[in-house]
Amino acid sequence: MRQRHHFHIDHAGHSVSATVQTGHTVVVEVLVDGKETGYATTQGDRPVTVHIELPTDPPTTATVRATPGPGMPRCLFEAEGAQPQVMSPRTY
Repeated sequence: MRQRHHFHIDHAGHSVSATVQTGHTVVVEVLVDGKETGYATTQGDRPVTVHIELPTDPPTTATVRATPGPGMPRCLFEAEGAQPQVMSPRTY
């Protein structure tokens, strides 16, 4: 059964949101400031990394690592020059 899980973090004045849709094929969508900037799929519970850029001057490269399972999905945000941070789950 497919379920959607939402995660969020604010970094360097920008909003980063991730949606993890679980099921046989896992779909991960990442939005920066409300615009889709990354998308990836994986099978089962395999982790997936989505590469994104934050619209800073100069642009900052970052990644969102999604772990769909087992159990509840989790997302980790990593940006240049910053410690990795766990993204907060959101209920919608």
